[in-house]
Amino acid sequence: MTAERGDPTALALRLLARREYGRLELRDKLLRAGCDAGDVALALDALVAAGAQDDARYVEMLTRARVRQGHGPLRLRQDVQRAGGEATAAPEIDWLQQAQAVCRKRFGNSPPTDAKDYAKRARFLAGRGFTGETIRRVLAAGRERDFSAD
Repeated sequence: MTAERGDPTALALRLLARREYGRLELRDKLLRAGCDAGDVALALDALVAAGAQDDARYVEMLTRARVRQGHGPLRLRQDVQRAGGEATAAPEIDWLQQAQAVCRKRFGNSPPTDAKDYAKRARFLAGRGFTGETIRRVLAAGRERDFSAD
C-alpha cells in the first residue's frame, strides 16, 4: 500500500468501487492506510464535488441493508450516527410490521407461552433496535392471556 500513500484519491476510489462509504468512515480508512491528513481532506472534497462520495447515498444504502437484516429504528439511528451520517427521516417503513416479521422468523407464529418467553422475545426485539411501544404491540397481538400474574 505504499504506492497508495501518496495518492489518497486513488485509494478512496478503489474503496468506493467496492461499496458506499460515509465521509467519516472513508477518512478513517485513508488515515489508517498512512495517507496525509491534509491530502485526505482535499481528496474527500474532490470526491464529493465529483459525486463519487455522497453521505446521503450512503445513509440510504445503510438504511436498506439494516432493514433487510431485520433491525429497528433505534439500531438504524445508532448505526448511521456511528458512521458519521446524518439521521435523516427514514423511508416509509412500517416498523410494527417489520418487528412482527422479525419476531415470526425467530419464534414462529405461536404466541409467548409464559412470562419468561414473553421477556425473551422482548429482549430479542429490543436488541434488534425496536422501541418499547412497538415491542409491546407485537407481543400483545399474539398474547392470549396476561402474564403479569405469573
